[in-house]
Amino acid sequence: MPTIISPSKYYFMTFRATALSLITLTILAACKKDKQEIVATTPVVTPSPVNDDVLKDSALLLAKDIYLWNTQIPATFNARTYDDPNKIMEAIRPYSIETGFSQPVDRFSFAMKKTEWDKMSAGMSSVATATSADGDFGLTVFFRVEGDLRVRLVEPNSPAGKAGIHRGWRITKINANSNINTGNTSFIVDNIYNAASSSITFQKPDASVVTIDLSRAHYATKPIYLDTVYNINNKKIGYLVFNSFLGNVNKMYSEFQRVFSSFTGQGVSDVIIDLRYNGGGYVSVQERLANYLINPAANGGIMMKQIYNANNSGQNETVKFTKTGSLNMSRIYFIVGRATASASELLINNLKPYMEVKLVGGVTHGKPVGFYPIPVGEWYVFPVSFRTTNKNGEGNYFNGIPVNSSVADGLDKDWGDLNETSLASAIRNINSGQYRVQAAPSYNEPANVAKGNQVLEEPLLKVTIGER
Repeated sequence: MPTIISPSKYYFMTFRATALSLITLTILAACKKDKQEIVATTPVVTPSPVNDDVLKDSALLLAKDIYLWNTQIPATFNARTYDDPNKIMEAIRPYSIETGFSQPVDRFSFAMKKTEWDKMSAGMSSVATATSADGDFGLTVFFRVEGDLRVRLVEPNSPAGKAGIHRGWRITKINANSNINTGNTSFIVDNIYNAASSSITFQKPDASVVTIDLSRAHYATKPIYLDTVYNINNKKIGYLVFNSFLGNVNKMYSEFQRVFSSFTGQGVSDVIIDLRYNGGGYVSVQERLANYLINPAANGGIMMKQIYNANNSGQNETVKFTKTGSLNMSRIYFIVGRATASASELLINNLKPYMEVKLVGGVTHGKPVGFYPIPVGEWYVFPVSFRTTNKNGEGNYFNGIPVNSSVADGLDKDWGDLNETSLASAIRNINSGQYRVQAAPSYNEPANVAKGNQVLEEPLLKVTIGER
C-alpha cells in the first residue's frame, strides 16, 4: 500500500462485509500521534485484488456507517449500477437533507485513486482538480467580464509557472480557437484543466501577445504565494496569500513561523489573509494557522468541535486554542470568494467568537463539513463524515459565509498590486473605515458570466480533511 500523507493522527481498523462474509478491508483508524509527525508508513501488506462488485458494495457499506447523513441512504440503493466509487459517492449526495435547507447540502463526497491522492495531498501534484490523474498545467482561469478570460492563479513550480505565466494575463486563444466566451466553457475546461497539452495565446498587461505551449505534469505545490508588509499612512499591514491547506505540512509550518515572525518583527498592526482561491485541506493545518492569528486572550478557549453521526459519536472532538507567536490583534481581514471553501471557511468561523473578522470579496463556497480518506481497493472514498462548529455552536453555513463588503475580484492585476480591487478595499477600510469608492465594481456578475464561471469553478477541489 502507498504511503499516506496526513498531518497528525492515523488509524487502523478492520471493516468486515458481513452480509456476504466474502471480504475483509483494512481501513485506517484512530491512533493519535504527535502533531509534528506527518508521514505514516503503512505496514507492508500486499492486498488481494478486489473485483468491481465487491469494491462497489464496500464503498456503499462504508458510507452507510460513516456518512454524516447515513440514515437517509435508502436500503434499495444499488452501488453496482454505478461505474466506480467516485460515482457512488456522488450518487449518495442527494440523501443529505439538512434541517433548514430545502435542497440536499452535500456537494462534496467523492472518491479518488490512491496514487493520485497520495501525490496531491503530499504537495507533489495539482491541487486544482479531483480528476487530473497525470497532473495539469498549473493554472486556473475565470471570466472578468463576458469574453475576457483571465489567468486567476498560477502554481509557481507548475508548467505554467515555469513558462512565466502570471495572474491577470488575458487568454485570447486556446489551440487557435478564439471563441473565448461564457458559451464555450466546456471547451475551456477540457483544454485548460483536462488536456494533456494545449497551445494558449495570452495578452499581457503591456498589451504584448505571446503563445505558449503547455503539457501537463505533476509538480511541488507552493501554498503560500506571497507574503509582504505594506507601510501605508504610518500603518504596518501584513498581507499573506495562502492558497491551500494541503501539501507538505512541515514546509507549511516552517513558512508560518517565518511569515509571522516577520510580521511581528516589523510591527504589523493589521493582517490581511487572502483565501479567495483556497479550497481547503487539512484541519490540523487550519489549527496551526488559527493559533498564530488568534489573540493571546483566547488561549485555552474552544476553537472548534468536530461532530460525527450517531454511529461514530465516540470520535467527537473539541479542539482548543494554543496561542503561537506574538501577534496580538483584535481584528483580522480575509479576502474571500466562491472558491473559498472548507478549511478556509473553518478558519474564519473559528476566529469569529474572539476577534472582529472582516470579509472582503464575495460570499464563500459553503462547506461546514469534512471527511478523511478511507482506502477501498485501489481507491480512497471520501463520504462526508463530520460537521464543524465554533465556540458558539455556529456552523451549517451551507449557503456560504457572507461578506462585509462585496467587491469584485481584481482579475486584471497580479498578487500584491495595491490597485487590485479586493486588496485595495481591505486596505482602504483599515485606513479610513470605508471599504471602497462607490464606483468600484461589486462582486456580483451578470447572469451569463456567473453561469460561465460556475462551470469553470466546478472541477476545482474543495476539501476539509480530518483525522480519525
